[in-house]
Amino acid sequence: MYKKKMKKTLVIGATVLDLIIQIDHLPRTSEDIHIQKQRMALGGCAYNAADILRKFEIPYYLLSPIGSGRYASIVENMLKEKGMVSPVKIEEEDNGFCLCMVEKDGERTFVVHHGVEYGFQKAWVTDQMKKEVDSVYISGFEVEESNGEEIISFLEENREFQVYFAPGPRLGKIQPERISRIFACNPIIHLNEEEAMELSKEKDYEHAAKAIYDITGNMVIITLGKAGAYYYEDGQGHLVPGREATVVDTIGAGDSHIGAIMSCRKLGFSMQQSVECANKVSAAVVGVQGSSLNEEQFKQAIGQIPR
Repeated sequence: MYKKKMKKTLVIGATVLDLIIQIDHLPRTSEDIHIQKQRMALGGCAYNAADILRKFEIPYYLLSPIGSGRYASIVENMLKEKGMVSPVKIEEEDNGFCLCMVEKDGERTFVVHHGVEYGFQKAWVTDQMKKEVDSVYISGFEVEESNGEEIISFLEENREFQVYFAPGPRLGKIQPERISRIFACNPIIHLNEEEAMELSKEKDYEHAAKAIYDITGNMVIITLGKAGAYYYEDGQGHLVPGREATVVDTIGAGDSHIGAIMSCRKLGFSMQQSVECANKVSAAVVGVQGSSLNEEQFKQAIGQIPR
């Protein structure tokens, strides 16, 4: 238990049903291939990040719409099994799903059907929530959507919240004007090496981190796969080596990394300590199928957490 009351993190975004199939390689046009394994699990950037907060016992709100229909029912029941709920219920539409195709080297390719989970309305954030929150997580998937404007407007109206922004692989689809407005909210940016160079137009991650920092004025964290992660803070860059991992698939590795960083910062860890811990968590995530660690796997990954 905590010695003092901790404010919550507001996690905005999607919870989807991941349909995970393991295949030798992505099929070519008209090719017929066999699935080696298949399973169903919860996924979505917001869910993955919130699940790590939950495991660290960090208070949070998961503002992830639940619809009405076959997929919505499965998602809602699977969340309940983990003791997780969303305060947003939408009756008119179903939730979507993500077909996750995992090749033999662990790399994943997504085909996504969007449902209600990618929506957002400022009215969903009640005055009571605002009193209890001091930080907000958002991902690029929701910002890209037609009502991503609502998310940005919410951030602009609540500048007191620390924003964590994970642009993600759809970065190039987000309107530059929206990126500029988010950057004006001084977010902590979390992205991988490829995304960092796409965003900054630089040729290496070190210059990319500095270029992004010069715009946002806040920390930039760049994940580098097995090499670890690099963060830029107060005019200095720091490389934090990665952890040894046997890659099963890479689903949720980035989401779990930022979830761990948000958690560790709440616990008062330095940025160095936070990234070290996040590297442990993401290394464990790539070693299992799907985006989530069970409780035992999580405990093995991080060891004892100082309170």
